[in-house]
Parts: sequence; C-alpha cells; structure tokens
Amino acid sequence: MRRVSLCLWVSGSDARRSFVELRFVLEPQDAVTVRGGVLQLDCEARSDQGVPVISWKKDGVLLSAVVDERRQLLSNGSLLVQNVLHSRHHRPDEGSYQCLATLEGLGAIVSRTAKVTVAGPLRVVVPTESVSAHLGDMALLRCEVTGEPMPMVRWQKNREDLPLTFDPDSRVVILPSGSLQVSRVQPPDSATYRCLTENPSSSRTGTDADLRVIPGESKKYSLLSASNLLISSVTDDDSGTYTCVAQNKQQNISASCELSVLVPPQFLSYPSNTYAYESTDIEMECAVTGNPQPTVRWVKNGEAVIPSDYFQIVEGGHLQILGLVRSDEGFYQCIAENEAGNNQAMAQLILLQPVTPSSGVLPSAPRDVAPVLVSSRFVRLSWRPPEEPRGAILTYGIFFSEEGINRYVERGVNVTEAESLQLTVSNLRPEAIYSFRVVAYNEQGPGESSEAIRLSTQPELLVPGPVENLRAEAASPTSIQASWDPPSHASGPIQSYRLLWTETSTGKEQNVEVVGQSYRMEGLKKFTEYSLQVLAVNRHGPGLSDTDTLITTLSDVPSAPPQNISLEVVYSRSIKVSWQPPPANTQNGFITGYKIRHRKTGRRGEQEAIEPNNLWYLFTGLEKGSQYSFQVAAMTVNGSGPSSEWHTAETPENDLDGEYDCRHTLHLLFHINQVRFLCLCVFAEPSSHYVISLKAFNNAGEGVPLYESAVTRSMSDTSTPMIPPVGVQAVALTSDSVRVSWADNSIPKNQKSSEVRYYSVKWKTSHSTSGKYKVNTTLSHTVTGLKPNTMYEFSVMVTKGRKSSTWSMTAHATTYEAAPSSAPKDLTVIGREGRPRAILISWQPPLEANGRITGYILYYTLDKNMPIDDWVMEPISGDRLTHQVMDLSLDTVYYFRIQAKNAKGVGPLSEPVQYRTAKGERLRLKSTPVRQTREIIYNICLCSRRKRATHSAGKRKGSQKDLRPPDLWIHHEEMELKNIEKPSSSAPSGHESPIQSCQEMAPVSHSQSESQMGSKSSHSGEALIDSTTSMCVCVCVCVCQRLKVMLFSSSGADGDEASSSISTLERSLAARRATRTKMMIPLDSQPSNTREPLHSNI
Repeated sequence: MRRVSLCLWVSGSDARRSFVELRFVLEPQDAVTVRGGVLQLDCEARSDQGVPVISWKKDGVLLSAVVDERRQLLSNGSLLVQNVLHSRHHRPDEGSYQCLATLEGLGAIVSRTAKVTVAGPLRVVVPTESVSAHLGDMALLRCEVTGEPMPMVRWQKNREDLPLTFDPDSRVVILPSGSLQVSRVQPPDSATYRCLTENPSSSRTGTDADLRVIPGESKKYSLLSASNLLISSVTDDDSGTYTCVAQNKQQNISASCELSVLVPPQFLSYPSNTYAYESTDIEMECAVTGNPQPTVRWVKNGEAVIPSDYFQIVEGGHLQILGLVRSDEGFYQCIAENEAGNNQAMAQLILLQPVTPSSGVLPSAPRDVAPVLVSSRFVRLSWRPPEEPRGAILTYGIFFSEEGINRYVERGVNVTEAESLQLTVSNLRPEAIYSFRVVAYNEQGPGESSEAIRLSTQPELLVPGPVENLRAEAASPTSIQASWDPPSHASGPIQSYRLLWTETSTGKEQNVEVVGQSYRMEGLKKFTEYSLQVLAVNRHGPGLSDTDTLITTLSDVPSAPPQNISLEVVYSRSIKVSWQPPPANTQNGFITGYKIRHRKTGRRGEQEAIEPNNLWYLFTGLEKGSQYSFQVAAMTVNGSGPSSEWHTAETPENDLDGEYDCRHTLHLLFHINQVRFLCLCVFAEPSSHYVISLKAFNNAGEGVPLYESAVTRSMSDTSTPMIPPVGVQAVALTSDSVRVSWADNSIPKNQKSSEVRYYSVKWKTSHSTSGKYKVNTTLSHTVTGLKPNTMYEFSVMVTKGRKSSTWSMTAHATTYEAAPSSAPKDLTVIGREGRPRAILISWQPPLEANGRITGYILYYTLDKNMPIDDWVMEPISGDRLTHQVMDLSLDTVYYFRIQAKNAKGVGPLSEPVQYRTAKGERLRLKSTPVRQTREIIYNICLCSRRKRATHSAGKRKGSQKDLRPPDLWIHHEEMELKNIEKPSSSAPSGHESPIQSCQEMAPVSHSQSESQMGSKSSHSGEALIDSTTSMCVCVCVCVCQRLKVMLFSSSGADGDEASSSISTLERSLAARRATRTKMMIPLDSQPSNTREPLHSNI
C-alpha cells in the first residue's frame, strides 16, 4: 500500500482548520406499518459547527413535502408519514429510506438504509384438518398462511398456548412453514389444536382440528422431533450442503439443501480524517468482510464517487485521489453492502492553505535542479540547498505535472530525510513531457520555488514486452482462471506479473501482483463480462499490453424471484398471472423460461413451464368460488431460481349475474393503469360486427373514448371440424424437461385470430398406457418433471369454443442423462471356499440409474465411522455385478459400500454391509526335541528373486501396523542363513519376550499397509513377500539354547506334516501373486521321508 508523507505548518494567527465533528445520534430503523396508519422514522445528527440540516431520501431520491402533503419533516429531523397508502399496484410509502445530514459549505453524510414494509392482510393457504395417527407415529397439523410481512404462528392445545421455544428433546415442534409436527405420538397428545397467526396488520385464528391417537445438553447439531435438524449458534462456518436421508427396507431417498449463512458487512479498517495540500495524492482506507463478500462504494457529500483517472478504488475498497484540488474537500463515506445488510464509515478531507509568512523568514529557491536519471517510468532529480535557508531545512517538496492532458493537476511528493538532495518520481508514463520544480521547507513553511524544468520520459524500451498466449476460462459463476506465457522480449529477468481485470459494464478495475504464470480470480459477479490484461514486470517497471481479453463468468440460477407479480380474475374459471423478470443484476444468465406453481387451497400444487418471452399466463378450467395460490420462479440453463412469495386470488361463484351462452355475447377485456383486467359479457347477435367505445370518467367529466371492433361467431361454427396442430416437434432441454412446439394451420395466414384457442399437450412414456395433460394458449410448451434418460411421446390438440380437433401426430424425445439418484441394491458378501482371505461381492443395479451404468466404485474399511475418503476404494469398470476382493485379514470384520456411476457422475452410496472373514489355520513347523527346556523364537525368511508386484494398483488407503522384521534370511540363490542384527534387550518382558514356547506363540498380524512396510503380507505371521527384489517365506521356528535352527524334523511323520504345510503355503502364494505356478525351494527335490535337518550355527 503506498503512503504519502505530508508536512504541515501553522504560523502566526493563521491556525490550521480543525476537523468537523458530524455524526448521527439517531438513525432510522427498519419499520413495519399498516395501511392507513402513521409512519415515523427518526433521525438526529450533531456537529460542533452548528445544527445540521436534515433531509430524506426514498429509494435514493430526495423527498419533498411539497409533492406529497402526507409527509412532514418534524423539527427534530424525523420523517412523519400520515395515512399510509398501500394497494396491490400502488405502494408509494414502501421502500428504503435514508436521512441526509448537511452542513452548509462543508458537506453532508447519509444514514443507514431503513426498510419500510406495509403489512398486508393474512390469507390462509392451507387450513388445519383433523388427523389420526397410530401410537408412536408422527402427526402433522398444517397451518400455512401468507402475508406481508410473514406472520408469527403459534399453536394452542385445548385452548392453552404451546411453548414457542425450541427444545431439542421435545416431540412437539412448530416448523418454519407454521405447521405443527408431533413425533412419536402418545395418548396425552390426543386433543384439539388450532393455530393463531398475526402480523402488524391483522390476525387470524385457524379452525379447530383434532388429533386422534389410535390404540439436555445443548449441542451444535441436534434433531428436533427426530427428523428436523437444528443448528445452534450459527456461524459462517456452518455454510454448506446438508442432506436428509430417509430409508426403509426397499430403498433410500435423500434431499439436499444449501445453507448459506449471511454475514452483514464488518469493517476491518476504517477511513480516517485527513489533512492534505492541493496537488498531493491521498488514499483513504476501507477494508470490509462479510458473506457474501460485500460490495464497496464511496460517497462524497451524499453523492456517489465515480471512478476516473483521479478517483480510483484500489485494493478492493480503498479510495485513492490523485492530484487533490480544492473541490475535493468534504465528507467521504465508505458504504459496504451485501444481502445481509449494509454498513458505512465516514471521514472528512480538509485541504490546507499553504502558509505564506513574510519572505524574510522563508528559504530561497533550491539551486541547480537537474535530472540524474530519466527512464520511461521514472525520473530521478537532484538539487543544491537554497542559498538562504533562513533556518533549518526540514524537507523538500517536488511538484510535477504532465503536459497535454485535459485536467491540469500538479502533484507533489516529499523527501523522507531533510539531508537528502535527490528524489525519484515514479509511476510516470513513457514518452510524456513533465514539468518539475522543487520547494524547500523550514519551520516557517514552504519557501520560493525553483525554476521549472521540462523533461521527456524515455520510450518503453527496457520494460518487458506483452505476455504471450493469454488464456482465460470461466471456472465457475464467480471465478475466472487465467494463464499466460512469458513475453518474448523480457528486457531482463521477470520479477512478477500484474493482472488487471475490469468489469466492462461499470468500468470497475482490480489488480493483483502474481509471481507465477496463472491466477484464479475469485469473488466475481455471476454471468458478467470482464476485460483481462496482464503486464510483465521487471526491475524497470511494468511492461506493455497489446490487447485485452474479454471473458464472461459462467451463468447460474437466478438469485432473485420475478418481480411485480399480479393476479387478475378474468372469468369465474380463469385467473391471469403476470410478472416482470428478476432484476438484471440477479438474473445470472439468460432467462430460458419461467415456472409457475399453482395450487388450490387444501390441495397439492402443480407446475407450469412458460417460455422466456411470455410474461403472463392464463390459467383456465379452475373451480368457481375457490381460492388459488401462485408463485413464479425464473429459470436459466442452470436451473430454477428462488420462487416468489405465494400470491392468492379467489374465483367468483358466477360471471356477472348469471350464465350466458357466449356464442351470443361479447367478452371485452381492457387495461386500467396498464395492469388491471376487466371482463364484461353483453348480449349480441351471431355473425355480426360490432364497434365498442370505452370512456373513462372522473370528477371533472369524461375522457377521450377508445374504440375497438369485434365479430361474433356463427351459429354453424360447431359443425366444421378443426384441423389438428401440425409440425409437432419435441426437443429435450435438460434431464427432466422437454420443449414441445407446433403450428396451427386453422389460423388464416396474415390474420390475427379473434378468439382464444386452447392447446392441450399430452405426453407419456413409450411403454405407458396413460398420459398426462397440460393446457395453454401459445404454440409451445415446456414439459417439466420428467424422468432422466427416458423416451417420451408427445401430441397436441386444439380447442376453440366448443370445437376440438383430433390429436396430432406423435413426436418423440429422450431426456438427457443424469447421475444415478439411487444406490445399487442387494449388496451381498460371500466367502470363497478354501480361500479364507478372499471374498466375492455381488449387487444389483440401482433402481434409478438415469443412464447407462459405466462402472461402480467399491469402498471397504475396518472402521465404518471413518470418512468415506479414508476407505479403501476399488473402481469396477463396466456393468458387471460381481467383484472379488483378496488379501484380506483373517478373522476380521470389514464394512463394504458401493455406488454406481454413469457419464454424468456418481450416485449415492449404499448402506454399509458387515462381513467377518474366516479364522483360517496357522502354519506350524515341528522341531526336534532338545534337552534344554528354554527355547528362543526366530523369524526365518526363505527368499527367491521376483519382479515387483503391482496387483494392488487402484487401492488407495489403508490403516495398518508395523511388521516385526525377520531374525534370519534364507536366500534362495545362496541357501545360507544370514543373521540380521537386532537391538539387544537386557530384560525382555511381556508379550515381547522371546522366551516362549512355539505352541504358545501368537501369529504376527499381517494387516500392515503394503505401502508402509515395503513388502506384502501373505499370511498372518507366516509369509512375507518382498515388493522389490525377492520373494520370501517367513516362518516362526524354535531354536534351542544351543542356537541350532531345525527347519524340518528328521522324524518322518513330522517331516511330512511340515512339508505339507510348506506346500500349502507355496500354493497360496502362487495363487495370490500369480507370479509362478509353484514356489521353487531346493529342498523340494528331496524326498520328504529322507530329509535331514538343516543346521546353522549362529
């Protein structure tokens, strides 16, 4: 961060101006009011320079009491709004308010933003109904209401209030939706319940509903009513994806949600009051944190600071002002905002007038100002002290300006040490002409200025050339990965790279110094175009850049719902829903459509998909006298964004005063205030042309009429059959949606249809006998909620009045694949007969494969509570349903899980399956009886050369122990015993004592990790395979006190048994390692009955 050193002097009666204290004592707070009520927002500011003038802004625009007499500015600065207005389409008093405190001639500051909401009436979306539950089951009593703001819901049991506090151990809990959930129902739960809802505008009491029963310590995470997750003391670290898994004996299902903990902006560093002189540079600090990352903007005297060549926002939030001028004085506010809130910090900038005492006490001009070094980016100047210093020289100031620019600004820098007679002025432009002058300062202030010298910086020859092959790729909706190659002409060693990226729509620029040749830019705006530039930096400074690279971040789902949703009841069976797209900065991509969810009160909802160019939809075929609720969500190619709040409308019992034959009537539809729809049904003659005039009236009289013409239908319309739609096409959009489009040849060309036509879209799978239907009024429809990787057939029928066509020809489309949504079934583990260390695993494909299975991933471990990343993983290619796992430990419990994968990803994991391997038998070698009773136990390894074993490639992790090293090695080529030196133990004890009998000796565990011990364990304490150079068979033998090793007993029976054991071990090794068909040991060539003991003196 660059710092500017400033020297300030005060002399005589010309005292330095002090900073003005201007602050808010009381700021407006968020408020909820009611229609027709009184709203008061308080604001009070104080200053040591008089009483600040208070004014108000609403939604960023200054308010005027002259425009609206209902608004009054009280003497204490508060804003009073009487008779609050609020309707569905006119909400003048709702919005964001700020108060502005102004000191005449000094500047102004703005307060925090206060949100004012006008409460609306409560509407019951789902009434409470009586329920029955078996003992121990869960019961849900529903009570869903809507209103602005959202109401508080409480419940009563037998007219007594239930507690509202959360108790993790309670079986009764009020869900966020307002419903009451009773878990593990008990007989005392049988009672009469009702919900009570209220907000500042109104309150509603629900109907009584009966629940019939048929014959701690605080934790971070706890379950409410056995199924709902409660997270206590939420912090930013709790953000992430949470998955709820439900299962039974048939299958398991899961649902995931993303938790994002919003953290309002918090300041890490604040701007501070600053004195400065004209022509100098300053930087006001402002560093903030929050989630999501706050945006920072600066305000000067209540007006936004627009970045330019002289006002620059650097390092994310600091404000840098270059070449100060007198008009830059004032109050500066750093305002940080994110979805969780906003925060602001203020500082004042005062420009001091240079003190001009009598010339007799100030230094004369510095002498002999001359350039020492002139480069393309910097100039080094030198000078001699003034001839008449008139006191001790405190510092020197160098003032410079660039010629030929629009805003002439002289900038200045000071030397850090008074004895220094040289200074380097940096950050200049190549091939530019600058004017330099030097001023000396003593205790009285600045003296005379030297004569200005004009210098021209050098061409850009020593700095690096442009980097090559600048590549940029959008890594995510909020990040871009950039990489580049060094410049071909570096003009010396490259010290670093300067990466600059600019948001093209706003011009906001950020930069970072990078040591390597790649960088990932994080925290960018979604679906936003950026301009990238990379400059190579050597010891002379940053180099050149030939062209900028434009890159747009990836799209994402919209982050806000559609706006201005309105409902209009058109007929007794029709409701029109209209809306506006989400705000442009929240669309995060191109809007590809809209989803409208609608439901009748007390019933399950349905969903419609609308084309992106349609901002309204007419729902027909509704029930008369019924209440319907609607919510709208916008879609991009990435999916659906958040849905709007529920909006409710009620269809009337009848159209006007009765039912009419509409073949003899005209339906008139017109707008009021561009929004409201009105329906009118009048008697008319068939096959007749009518001209309708419409006039508006107010207290001053009638307005200008509006004319429209219409033609009634013929009596014989129903006799002519309609032509079915043609050219039906079905195109898959995603894994669960298909767009169907068609043409209607029954509409004459170049003629607008005067009647509404309804198109019914039918679809079903190729093997299904029943289908689903949707009706709309456009020539296309997006069908959603389909299964992935499934072929569907579609057909369309048109209806006009009482006539309908036949179904069109069928069009087919197959939805895209998706990752498996269920785990493989029936995971079974079976032991292999005669092979205790091997098991065979089988399974069945997942029920919801959602595409062609390309493989499976098998996991197993000894501890099922370990994270899945620490389990041993074995990939299984293809669609086979069995797999063999070898080299397992004997008498050990293993846990197995499996998941399926296809071209789109991997599916969920199956539940763990437990299996214990067989116990097996240990290999024992008999020894010849000896006279001494004490025996010493040794590990002896028989070794033969082999290649490195690679059969375990693909296994990832294990958790093993160290293997005890052998005492003797018997090499196959040399057939000699080698003693391996081991640390002596003067007093061995416990299980490590070698003075044990062979029969009591426990086998050595083979569960050591192959990667850790550098060799592969074949049998527990019986065989060891060296992974690099030799194959060894390690056996435990007993050595008498004379230390003679007896490999095989001279007894015939004992020799046969030992030979059989060795042969079995050899066959096991050969089968597992697949390196040779038989373990070649020279002793095998001798008859087992005539073998002599092999002795070795140690």
